[in-house]
Amino acid sequence: MTMSPDRVSVTSGVAQGYVRRATVPANEPGGIGRLAAELGPGLAQVFLFIDAEADFDGIIAEAQLAFAPAHVVACTTAGEISGNGYTEGDIVAAAFPSAHFATSPMLVTDLDRLDASEFVGEVIRTRMALDTRAMDFAHAFAFLVVDGLSRCEDYLMATLASGMSSMPVFGGSAGDGVRFDRTRVAFDGTSYRNAAVITFVRTACPVRVFSLDHLEPGDVRMVVTRADPGQRIVCEINARPAAREYARILGKNPDYLSQFTFAAHPLVVRVGGRHHVRAIQRVTEDGALVFFSAIDEGLVLTLARVGDIAGHLEQALDELAADGPIDTILACDCILRRIEATQKQAARRVSDLLSAHNVVGFNTYGEQVGAKHVNHTMTGVAIYPPGTG
Repeated sequence: MTMSPDRVSVTSGVAQGYVRRATVPANEPGGIGRLAAELGPGLAQVFLFIDAEADFDGIIAEAQLAFAPAHVVACTTAGEISGNGYTEGDIVAAAFPSAHFATSPMLVTDLDRLDASEFVGEVIRTRMALDTRAMDFAHAFAFLVVDGLSRCEDYLMATLASGMSSMPVFGGSAGDGVRFDRTRVAFDGTSYRNAAVITFVRTACPVRVFSLDHLEPGDVRMVVTRADPGQRIVCEINARPAAREYARILGKNPDYLSQFTFAAHPLVVRVGGRHHVRAIQRVTEDGALVFFSAIDEGLVLTLARVGDIAGHLEQALDELAADGPIDTILACDCILRRIEATQKQAARRVSDLLSAHNVVGFNTYGEQVGAKHVNHTMTGVAIYPPGTG
């Protein structure tokens, strides 16, 4: 089921910057009011990245009243990224003023029953309507937030790509800290599970959609010999119990596999001439491995070589900045990257780099870029002041 609102925000507002950003503690009384005051008037759309332990329904209801008539899209997180870099326990807001941005968000519910033909048709109609209404804005992209426990991201992205034409798209899967229990997205004051919101954006600001990771394929390979693709569960690797075989290859005790293990020893698959991470979420009680993204029998998994996460991030962000001064980077950063940075005592340096480059966003259960759902990456859009480049 899809829903595309009739209104598209294209009216002019108060020019007090390009992307507006603000952060408040998630449990702060009156926090939404303070966000609204800091973000100011004349907004086309507001994105809220909300700590998973917060009163999500209460916050989004309050936000709808505070920001109307602007659209409000929100999701739960596995951690937030604010002006101070990595944070948690917060509500992080990014707002697009209508003076420089026109948006058309599209709600997609019942992801497990997505009708491809109907969905692609609605994507095309929504995108083309925005193009017509905001033709004076030369640059465009789409931003997706999706239920991170829906297990539907791979099909959603493959289907979405059919209707995107040349418009670049990226996104992130909503998180629930490291509990993997309850993730939610919200659109204009209503909370959803098994749903996504795709926001089509046209803007006067030059943009660059990107995806980055610091991994390279290694020499150690293994084959998925028994799996439940619908649940993203691998039961056997190399005809042996999956968790025990993964641990054996790493030289570790299978009883002590953890999120730190999975972050430090990611697996990749070769798709379309490139390698993409197939990240492990957890071990089941019977020793199977649950993955964050699509998995199937016969798939060849390669143990990745992990580079310097902070050094690679610094190089990538500097490359984005070489195109001109960056107003804001809206980013979706995998929770496994945050876990890895913490484990390697690089979290402070990574956090400082994010802050220095005006990155705002959230930690995810998976990332989307182009037609793919991926893991252990950072995807995002760099937004530059008008006239840059």
